[in-house]
Amino acid sequence: MPDWEETLPEWNEQGTEPPQSKKDEGWQAEEKPPAGWFNWLFNRIYEAIKEIRSKHDSHLADYTDKFRDNAGAKNSIYRGKYLGDTLSSEQQTAISDGTFEDMYIGDYWTIDGMNYRIAGFDYYLGTGSTETTDHHITIVPDERLYNHEMNDSDTTDGGYQGSKMYIEGLDSAKSTIYSAFGEENVLEHDKYLCDTVSDGEASGASWYDSKVELMTEVMVFGTIVAGRSEPGDTNRQVGIENSQLPLFALRPDLIGIRQTYWLRDVVSASRFARVGASGNASSFDASQSDGVRPAFSIS
Repeated sequence: MPDWEETLPEWNEQGTEPPQSKKDEGWQAEEKPPAGWFNWLFNRIYEAIKEIRSKHDSHLADYTDKFRDNAGAKNSIYRGKYLGDTLSSEQQTAISDGTFEDMYIGDYWTIDGMNYRIAGFDYYLGTGSTETTDHHITIVPDERLYNHEMNDSDTTDGGYQGSKMYIEGLDSAKSTIYSAFGEENVLEHDKYLCDTVSDGEASGASWYDSKVELMTEVMVFGTIVAGRSEPGDTNRQVGIENSQLPLFALRPDLIGIRQTYWLRDVVSASRFARVGASGNASSFDASQSDGVRPAFSIS
């Protein structure tokens, strides 16, 4: 039940109801209405407020009974509430026990000037070569953290896992995220990452321990757009991120942030996928510097 801030203006004397004519004409100048009329008015106000509160509480209880604190329910509602400037112990408990109490899609922390927004609940649960069993929230910053190239030259050889971005380009992002949320709270789990490219198409992938990575086209757009794989091998691009993040499903306007940023899909022998400034699916030469807007999970 809600914690009402105001105390009810209790008034139990029922008084005497005034005639309809008085209700229609109201109080007149210098009139001295009977005390019974005032008592009736104050009592009716009190009883009406009581009824409103009672019905509100009843409906809230009915809603609460049907809307459980779990990932499935929480992934269906965007709220966008400010959660503070640090991850609290109460929030950590709500994440680890899988209730995600008082957290919804779009809720965010503002840390060192950056908004870190909840993009999904238990997005990776049950995935991995070693099953991910920890309850978690997946987070995406509102803006790119900085710019970096995917490789020193225009090549996608080695795929995402073999790229300069993966090897060293995410180090600054990891440092920023670990400082904001605590490295011990960032979920480490298996991800299936492209590590082989043939004729400009993803042709091989393996399992790698992961904490912070670029997003994929599927995570952002809900489908493969420009990414290319050998026929029948789209899993080497998609990996375990096989559905759109709830944040972008509920608020697609948050895809386009008026900044370009890299995605990890291989598009050709020389280009990786990216999101255009207007939110469009795009690609860019691997040697060009572009935005780093990674995703990570807290458990």
